[in-house]
Amino acid sequence: MENSLLSAEVKEGEILPPTIQKLMKGYNKYLRPFFDNGPVSVGMSLDVASIDTISEINMDYTATIFLRQRWTDERLCFDGNKSLSLDGRLVELLWVPDTFIVDSKKSFLHDITVENRLIRIFPNGTVLYALRITTTVACNMDLTKYPMDKQTCTLQLESWGYNINDVMFYWTRGNDSVSGLDTLRLAQHTVGDYHTSVSEAIYETGHYPKLVFHFNLKRNILYFILETYVPSSLLVVLSWVSFWISQSSVPARICIGVTTVLTMTTLMLGARASLPNANCFIKAIDVYLGICFSFIFGALIEYAVAHFCSLHHPDASSLLMCSILCSLYGHELNKREEDMNGVVTTIVSNSRQAKMKEDASAVSNCSLSNSDIKTEAKEQKSKCAKAFYNVKKRVCFLNCCRIGNPHYIDSYSRMSFPLSFIFVNLLYWVYYLYF
Repeated sequence: MENSLLSAEVKEGEILPPTIQKLMKGYNKYLRPFFDNGPVSVGMSLDVASIDTISEINMDYTATIFLRQRWTDERLCFDGNKSLSLDGRLVELLWVPDTFIVDSKKSFLHDITVENRLIRIFPNGTVLYALRITTTVACNMDLTKYPMDKQTCTLQLESWGYNINDVMFYWTRGNDSVSGLDTLRLAQHTVGDYHTSVSEAIYETGHYPKLVFHFNLKRNILYFILETYVPSSLLVVLSWVSFWISQSSVPARICIGVTTVLTMTTLMLGARASLPNANCFIKAIDVYLGICFSFIFGALIEYAVAHFCSLHHPDASSLLMCSILCSLYGHELNKREEDMNGVVTTIVSNSRQAKMKEDASAVSNCSLSNSDIKTEAKEQKSKCAKAFYNVKKRVCFLNCCRIGNPHYIDSYSRMSFPLSFIFVNLLYWVYYLYF
């Protein structure tokens, strides 16, 4: 058995070395194929093995991909009908495209147990070069609708040194050149539509071939509903419990108000921990948390107003004193009117007796004096009535500034707070889901 295996190895060794030597004879890896006959066409395809992390803080994603490149090198043609698979370490002897990932922040080639590279040469000189790469690629994200956002990320492949006069890139099968996305299972996202495109990168040094892979990431909102939206809404409902507690129970109502405010603050800080601190976007989750915090803080302010009004609300004795004061003012006014009428009557009778003793000219003068006295009496009466009216008006204005029953504040809040919160929620969800 051992002799047969050894003879097979020897036979294989007798065949392969001459073939490789024949291919490498006169081969210059520093010169691209078709050096004097136009650009070389390089077809590419991708197999996405995994998308490990998608970071909103760094605005990037990390993916492991199988990158396959295919081109034709007429110098590597050989006789036969079978392809020739070479050890990955022999790639150092061949010309390969200088492809790089444009927006890559960090990349590495897997080397366990050996470098994950594949070289396969076909009889017509076609070369298949495959790599297993893990890369972290930048992705500009618009987080204004976070966590109901949809992001579009790209993977861009370009040639580093060869321009479009030397190398041309193309997708081998169009949109089908990228595979593996249908089987991906991500934690917070779902991969939506994707497509490929071919373009050119324009730099100061020239125009370079460029392939772009576009894919959409839709965030799964169920996690955020259970983690943030439901707890914050329940905290708002919990703050409404104080509306059904007596206003005299100051510790109970203050405890509920302060506790819900502090809990809501902690929830807001926790929700923002996984987001960029210096992000200028006002995110959808920030808006909702701000709405919930406003309602909770409003419930605490409502009790402060209701308690203040109950402390300054006039009791029964105060109302009684107010009615007595008003009756006294009225009695005094009536008394003054009667006295004024008596004075006017006495003056009129005396003036009549004086008039009978005087001559015709004196009678006319006395009548003029009587009219002046009546006018003066009427002016005094109107001044007194005006002064009483001003006092009465001020007393009524002070009573109008006070709430008739402070307990009505809680009754109104029991209806207004829930209805307002429901209305604001409808506006919020309709806007961020459909606009």
